[in-house]
Amino acid sequence: MCGRYTITTPEETLIKRFKVKDYPGEHSPRYNVAPGQNNPAVLTNEKNNRVMIPMKWGLIPSWSKEEAIGNKMINARIETISEKPSFRTAFSKRRCLIPADGYYEWRKNNKPGKKQPFRIVLKSRELFAFAGLWDLWKNPEGETIRSYTIITTEADELVRKIHPRMPVILRPENEDVWLDPNLHDLKTLSKTLSPYPADLTEMYEVSSLVGNPGIDVEDCILPVK
Repeated sequence: MCGRYTITTPEETLIKRFKVKDYPGEHSPRYNVAPGQNNPAVLTNEKNNRVMIPMKWGLIPSWSKEEAIGNKMINARIETISEKPSFRTAFSKRRCLIPADGYYEWRKNNKPGKKQPFRIVLKSRELFAFAGLWDLWKNPEGETIRSYTIITTEADELVRKIHPRMPVILRPENEDVWLDPNLHDLKTLSKTLSPYPADLTEMYEVSSLVGNPGIDVEDCILPVK
C-alpha cells in the first residue's frame, strides 16, 4: 500500500511542473503526508484546463452514507479499479494526478512490531505524479468534500525487497492521457498505468519519525546514518 508520501517542493514549483494556473489552497513543503489530510490534486476542468485543488486523502464515494469510509479508501488496487463500485465510475470519469517527490514504505524487522521505514524517490529527485481517482461527497450539513485515492500495483524489483505493493507513478508522457476527460476506454487507460522504470528510482532508510502522522519536519526525509 501507500500510506505516507512527501511533497517537499514549494507551491510555485508544483504549479509550474503540473501546468496549472493557480492553486486555491496553500501549500508549504510537506515531509510526512498522511491519510485524512488535505493535499494538492491536479485534474482537468470543464474547459479542458488543468487545475490544482486541495482534496482529502481517503476516497469518499458520492453514494456513501458516512465520511469515515474514506479511512479505508486511501488506496485502490489496480487489479480491481474497473470492477469495484467504489472506484469504477471514478476510473472512467474522475481521474487525477497526485503530486509527490517521494513516498515511504516499511520493511518488517526480526523484532515483533518493529518496522524500518524507507523513502523511495526518483534518482533525479524530480517531482512526479501518482495515478489518482477522486470523488465528491456531501456531508449532512451540505458541505461538499473532495477526496482522492492513490492507485497501487505489484512492487517492482526495487520495492519488492521491502514490500509487495507500491503506488503507481505515472510516466510524464502518460499524464495528459490519464487526465483526458473524454477518454473512457478502460483498456487504453490501463496502458497508462505501466510501471515507472525501477532503474530510475532509488530508496534509502529514514527515521522512525515518519511513523507518527503528527510529525512533519525535514528530519523525516533525512537518510539514517
